[in-house]
Amino acid sequence: MPDDPIRDSALPARRHLELLRLLQERGQLTVHDLSALFEVSGDTIRRDLDILASDGLLKRTHGGAVALDNLVHGDTPFMQRMSTHVSEKKRIAQAACKLVGDGETLILNGGSSTRFLASELGELRNLTIVTNSLAIPAILPSSCYSDLYLLGGQYNRYAQVTIGPIGFVSASSITADTAVIGVGGISIREGLTTTVLEEAAMILSMIKTARRTIVLADHFKFGRGSFAHIAPLHQIDLIVTDQAPLPELAQVLADAEVGIIVAP
Repeated sequence: MPDDPIRDSALPARRHLELLRLLQERGQLTVHDLSALFEVSGDTIRRDLDILASDGLLKRTHGGAVALDNLVHGDTPFMQRMSTHVSEKKRIAQAACKLVGDGETLILNGGSSTRFLASELGELRNLTIVTNSLAIPAILPSSCYSDLYLLGGQYNRYAQVTIGPIGFVSASSITADTAVIGVGGISIREGLTTTVLEEAAMILSMIKTARRTIVLADHFKFGRGSFAHIAPLHQIDLIVTDQAPLPELAQVLADAEVGIIVAP
């Protein structure tokens, strides 16, 4: 009997279970990817996907499928986001800290990933930090910064951030070395997305304020689209993640000259 669990999936029922597991793990898969993985024809994979979609187990897309929990959704309470994919976010935060030097001006948005980053900044000194997150100042190591600024605006109690035109005016009057942002999704078609329209505009303002932009995103964000568009992929410089994106997205990022750093 073959040892490979994917190639040992000739029976449709077994293949369907393995397909769903892979989709849950990666978020999005194409017919071409699945055909190569299972060593069956594209027509066979399309029939599989149609069956699973009719059973309500996945969402069919042009050329593939996405997991149901990767569909566009509303805002998730902040503490719930903080408790998901914790090990991945910690690894990403630790890797991203190594990209920051003493004395930099950092602008951070209010994502759960940036909160993990903030807690890892203790080895750095004399940072100037600008943020719209009410959670970040409380967990920043006091030794890492000389100045800390909080952008004003309307308070979003679910995400624990400020949003709105007051923050936009404040951000436009400063220049940052690095914007470090968390996003709701990264996809070929939509680029960077998040769940709140006003927050998307503030994040774009942060990107424009900074000389370089680093996006923190666990691999569950790849291929995922949220409600509000932030910016196209070419407007960022680096993505720090825990697992490389699938080849199609990786190629689009390379074409946009976006570097990818996979946390060890």
